[in-house]
Formats: sequence, structure tokens, C-alpha cells
Amino acid sequence: MNLWIEEKLENIYGMRFRVTEVLFSGESQFQSVQVVRTAGHGVMLLNDGFIMLSERDEFVYHEMMAHVPLFVHPDPKRVLIIGGGDGGTAREVLRHPSVEECVVVEIDGVVVRACCLHLPKTASSFDQAEVVIGDGVAYVAETDRTFDVVLVDSTDPIGPAEPLFGEAFYRNVHRVLAPDGIVVSQGETPWYKASTQRQLSGVLNRTFTLNGVYNFSNLTYPGGLWSFTFASKGLHPLMDFDEDRAQESSIAFQYYNEAVHKAAFALPTFQARDLNGATNL
Repeated sequence: MNLWIEEKLENIYGMRFRVTEVLFSGESQFQSVQVVRTAGHGVMLLNDGFIMLSERDEFVYHEMMAHVPLFVHPDPKRVLIIGGGDGGTAREVLRHPSVEECVVVEIDGVVVRACCLHLPKTASSFDQAEVVIGDGVAYVAETDRTFDVVLVDSTDPIGPAEPLFGEAFYRNVHRVLAPDGIVVSQGETPWYKASTQRQLSGVLNRTFTLNGVYNFSNLTYPGGLWSFTFASKGLHPLMDFDEDRAQESSIAFQYYNEAVHKAAFALPTFQARDLNGATNL
């Protein structure tokens, strides 16, 4: 098979991966969903032609989204994941023995079904999580449950994911968080989405006591350098980081460790300059 998939960004950048087998191709009411097997990067999930994960490097994103806040919070018991239909973030959350509840609210049931069929490496976590197929924006607006950590594992701010970058959504996230609560969100790339990163950071700065940005690098997202946003009602990602707990953990990390945790908050000069005034760590 001489088939290639290509993701293009703003007509200035592209990435190509060779496909050896198409495992799933379908349409939901929200987007197209594809799962393909590639040469060199394992199975990939794509939504509307945008790469969501590859088996080769998915652990980077999922470990950095989950472990950074969970090793800052002193006793994370209740975790809410908005999005995360592939299951990778839930997998990492559920590796923490303190976690008693892990709720995943994913808007697109087709994504969940496709991943359960073809990406058990991530989706097997759904056996232990509470999975809700529904709108995460509506969920945080309506639920009376309280969470220690909220993880916004969203796609780019297009279509159904666009409200996940808005102020009304984060006011409701603030409401459902416990007094020592933390929210971490997919924060785009400083190379190509600096304005979106600054806009989201500004929303968090107006809504939470502390907010900042931390970085990770991977193989399959445009530009390679990507970010998460961190916001809390008071816990600091470095001063309240439980380094001993991270060192003593039995979790078999592939990317995350205590040194990476601390270094991730050291931003490149150009990114810090772009975010000046929008963060307060």
C-alpha cells in the first residue's frame, strides 16, 4: 500500500505519514474519524484529518497532562476529564492509587467506539473509568459533583471544542473544583498558535488564583513543541510539587519524571514574552 496521510496547518506547514492499513473510517455528527496503521508510528487516530495520537509517542501527551497536576495536588481522589475519547489520559490518571473516581465526558461516541476497537493501548482504561457520552460544556454547567482535578483533553478550538477555550466554561470549571482544585488544559503550540495560547491564558488569569503554561515535545503535532495550561485555586505547580511522591511512585513512566516536571515550566524566551501579563506563576 502506497498511501500517505498528510496534516496541513494554515497552508504553511505539513506532515506526512505512510499508512499500511486503514482500520476504521467513519463520520459522526461532529467530525470524520479515522484509525490507521502507519509505518514507523504504529496506530494513529485522526479527527477531521488532524492527528490526535500515535502509538509511538502518545505517552508523552498523556503522562504530562495527568501526572503534573496529580503530583501537585496533595490527595487527588476525584478527577474529571473533558474530552479524552481515546482513553490515554484516563489510563494515566488511574495509575494513581489515591484516585477513587475518574469521569470521562467525551462528546463523540464514534471516537470512543473506534478507539475501543483499534486502540486498546489507551482505551482499555475505560473499563475502570465512568464514561459519559455528552457535551463537556453542558456537563460542568449542570453537574453538582465536585472534583479535585479537571483535565481538559480537547482538540483545537474548532467546532464542538471551541467553547472549551471560553470564559463561561472555565467559570463553571472553577465552580466544580474543590477548594484546592487544579485544572490542566491542552494549550496549543507557541510556534503556530501563540494568539490562542495567550487568549486561553488570559481567560484562566481572570478566573483562577494561579495560572501558567508548561511544555512538552512530541513527534506528531505540528511544530513539535506544545503546551498545557495549569490553573488552580492556590496550589503552585513547583512549590507544591510532591517530588518525593513522584520519585517513590511505582508508575512506569516513559516521559514524565520529577526533573521533567520542574523543567517543563521553564519557558523559552519568545514564549514567555508572548505570554507576558497573561500568566502569573
